[in-house]
Amino acid sequence: MKRTIVIFCLLAFWILTSSFSNTWGFWGHKRINRIAVFTLPQEMFGFYKENIEYITANAVNPDKRRYAVKSEAPKHYIDIDHYGKYPYENVPRKWFDAVEKFTEDTLIAYGIAPWSLQVELYKLTKAFEEKDKDKILRLSADIGHYIGDIHVPLHTTKNYNGQLTNQKGIHGLWESRVPELFGDDYDYFVGKAVYLDKPLDKTWEIVLESNSKVEEVLELERTITKQIPEDKKYTYEERGATTMRTYSVEFSKAYQDALADLQEDKMRKSIINIGSFWMTAWVNAGQPDLSNLGKKETLTAKEQKEKEELEKSLNEGNIKGREHGN
Repeated sequence: MKRTIVIFCLLAFWILTSSFSNTWGFWGHKRINRIAVFTLPQEMFGFYKENIEYITANAVNPDKRRYAVKSEAPKHYIDIDHYGKYPYENVPRKWFDAVEKFTEDTLIAYGIAPWSLQVELYKLTKAFEEKDKDKILRLSADIGHYIGDIHVPLHTTKNYNGQLTNQKGIHGLWESRVPELFGDDYDYFVGKAVYLDKPLDKTWEIVLESNSKVEEVLELERTITKQIPEDKKYTYEERGATTMRTYSVEFSKAYQDALADLQEDKMRKSIINIGSFWMTAWVNAGQPDLSNLGKKETLTAKEQKEKEELEKSLNEGNIKGREHGN
C-alpha cells in the first residue's frame, strides 16, 4: 500500500511539474486563461471575474485528461505538415470535406485541433443559451487551453519535440522553460476581445501562423546549441523530492533572446483570441444576462467523477496518448 501511494504521488508530481510534457507549461496556460478574463466586455466580465480562480486553475484540465482519455490528445494539435507544404491549400478547412478527402482515422492520427475547437465553441454557445454556470466555466477553461495550444508552433508539426532533427526536448524549452523563467516580464496588455464572424477561419489563421514559425523555432535552437557547451546547456533542479534535468538559465536566456519576442507574441495572441472566442459564443447565444449566475463553489458530480477516474488511471499507471507535449 505504501509503495502504491508513493508511486501515485510521484506520477502526479511529474505530471504537475514536468517542464517537458505540458503545453505552455501549466504556468503558461493558467496565466493565459486568467488574463483573458480582462479582455471581456462588461456584460461578461463580472461573472468571469467572480470565477477567475476556477478559470485559472482548470486551464490545465485538458492536459490532465490527456493521460487518462485516449481520444483527448488529438484535440491539442495538428501535424499539418503531414499533408504537404505551407500554406496547405490541399487540406480542406471544413471537417466533413477533410474526412471525405483523408478519412477520419487519418485526421485523428495527425491531430484534429482546428475542428474540435469548433465543437467546443458550439457547446459553449449552448451552455450560454441554457445559462448553465458549470458548463460555461468548464468549457471556457477548456477552450482557453485548446486555443493556447494552437498558438504553439510545435503543435502544428510532425517534428513536435525535435525528435526528427536530434533536438528532443525543444517542446518543453520553447513553451514551458522559457516562459516560466521570463514570462513575468512579458507585456500582457492586449486590449478587448472582439466578435468573430468566422471562428473556423480564425482558427485556421492561427494554425497557419504558428506553423510558419516552426523552422525558426528549430533553427535558432540549433544555433544556440552550437554556441553553448553541452555541460552548460542543461542543469539539474530540485522539484519537491525529485531532481530533474532541465535547460539551464543561460541556455534558455540565449534562446529567448534569439527568438526576440516570439513567445511573448504568442502568449499575447492566445489571450486576446481566447477572450474573443468566449465572447463569440456569448453573442451567438443571444448575449444572456450572466449577472445572477454567481460563483462556482464546488465540483459537480460529473467533475468529481472525472477527477476520481484520472486519479485512478494515474494510480494504475494507465497513461495514454503519445508524447506530444500537447
